[in-house]
Amino acid sequence: MTLGKTGVACGLCMTALVSFSIAAEAKPARCFTTDDGYYPCNYKALDGEGSFRVSAPGYPTITLEIDQPGFAFGYARFGSRNRSLPGQFVRSRDDGACWNNPQTNTKLCAW
Repeated sequence: MTLGKTGVACGLCMTALVSFSIAAEAKPARCFTTDDGYYPCNYKALDGEGSFRVSAPGYPTITLEIDQPGFAFGYARFGSRNRSLPGQFVRSRDDGACWNNPQTNTKLCAW
């Protein structure tokens, strides 16, 4: 590869890295869980499929990973340990920011 092509390739790589790092930053949000009610939180997208993580001081960090469109499994971090959340989460038809778990009758939203 010539020096000019190497420079262009490096420039493209740096642009991609900066774009991905910006997209991966947590953003302020408002959360709701059946257990904790409404609270301010940070929302972080994890991939292009819709998986995400919400976190806030004094609350468990909750991650939902998309299993297939409209369905997800979750886990919560309590201190230094992750615990699987039972059942499957289904995206709400009424509010796309919310996920319902019919097996446990729980709800998680992040706006």
